[in-house]
Amino acid sequence: METRTRFVFLMHPKEFKQEKAATGRLTRLCLANSELHMGMSFDDDAAVQALIADPANWCALVYPGREARNLSTGELRPEELRGRRLVVFLLDATWAGARKMLRLSPSLQGLPRVMFTPTAPSRYVIKQQPQEGCLSTLEATHELLLALERSGLDAYPDKGQLLDVFQRMQDYQLKCAADPDRPGYRRRAYSLPEARTAARGRSGERRQNYLKAPLSETGE
Repeated sequence: METRTRFVFLMHPKEFKQEKAATGRLTRLCLANSELHMGMSFDDDAAVQALIADPANWCALVYPGREARNLSTGELRPEELRGRRLVVFLLDATWAGARKMLRLSPSLQGLPRVMFTPTAPSRYVIKQQPQEGCLSTLEATHELLLALERSGLDAYPDKGQLLDVFQRMQDYQLKCAADPDRPGYRRRAYSLPEARTAARGRSGERRQNYLKAPLSETGE
C-alpha cells in the first residue's frame, strides 16, 4: 500500500530475534513507503540520521505524552509541513524497551512528538497487552493512518489491509496451538482475551489482599 508518509520502524533487538508474531515486520511488508532498522541506540545509525538531517523531511516520533501533538484532533496541520515529507518514527518494543531506546538516542528525543487517540481496543488474541490502550505495532500504524487521513496529512486507501493481515496471522497461530500433532508449539490452546484479563484481575486482587492481611492470616 502506498502512502505519502514515510514510516520508519525502529525495532528492539529482542523483538527482532525472539518475537514470533513480529507485527513490526508484517507492517513493514504492507507499506511500500517504509523501512525497518534494528538496534538500541540510533544516534550512530547512518540511515536514521540521514532521514533526520534531510531538510526535505519533517520528522516526528510517535510517542504519547503531554508534549505530543494529537493527530486525531488535528493538532498538526498540513500547512505546517511546508511541502516537506512527513517521516514518522515508531519504536517497536515493549514500553520498557521503548523508554530505554529513547533514552539512548538523544537525536530521537529532540524530534517533535505525535500521538493518536485509538478508535478501538487492541484486537490481539494471542498476546496479553499490559494495560488498556496498548496496541501492537501493526494496530498502532493502522490507527496512525486513520489519524493522518483525518488531519489531511495522508490518505488511507485500504483500511482493511493491515487488520486483515493481523487477523490471518493470529488465525494461523491459533490453528497451530490447537493442533495436537504439533509437538512443542504450545501445551494448550489460547484462551480468550477477556478470560485472561479477568484472571489477571483476580490474581492482582489476591495479591493485594495478601499484602493487606494481618500476619496471623498470612502465616508469617
